[in-house]
Amino acid sequence: MDKVQPKVQRAYESFAEWARDAAQVITFPIARVLNRWKVHPNTLTLLGCLLTVGVGGVLASGRLTLGGWLLALVAPVDALDGALARVSGRGSRFGAFLDSTLDRVSEGVLYLCLAAHFLWRGATTEVLLAFLSLIGAFLVSYVRSRAEASNFSCKVGFFTRLERTAVLAIGLILGVPTIALWVLAIGSNLTALWRILHVYTQARKDDPSSAPRNQ
Repeated sequence: MDKVQPKVQRAYESFAEWARDAAQVITFPIARVLNRWKVHPNTLTLLGCLLTVGVGGVLASGRLTLGGWLLALVAPVDALDGALARVSGRGSRFGAFLDSTLDRVSEGVLYLCLAAHFLWRGATTEVLLAFLSLIGAFLVSYVRSRAEASNFSCKVGFFTRLERTAVLAIGLILGVPTIALWVLAIGSNLTALWRILHVYTQARKDDPSSAPRNQ
């Protein structure tokens, strides 16, 4: 009798990876329907970006609670394009590039629109927090991209785009955007620092001479 091979549990490097796999029970059936309708993954990527830009317009107009609910409704589209690419087999390097690029565009628009809203209200602290959150968000993405281009693993940290979107949406819905921006400004920049130190640790193991020396 053949022995049943135990199922190997995958080790996840981030909450976002776990959430993406856990959500497959929902995203894959929807992706299969979209595939039957001949929807291209890149079309979903563009749609998600345009919808998020629309949410940014709502935030700029000052309707923050509505913007939070809309963001919560629009955000899942970001998971569907990847699921559709895997189900349809139409994933491509350009598709991955487009998805990553438009993610930065849509997230940047959200923070800029929030900053514009608070600027018109004269809320200087919130404007600065929005820009710090934007810098942190971009750094988290850039550090990983640059690290992986140099063959380092760099998926550590809690404030990936999934967590940032969740914090922002919840903060807006609950009417505490300032608290959400504080969490995002601190959390995203600390995650970027964590990733830099993570890469530094790997570099030291691979090449001890890469560590900085006291002059």
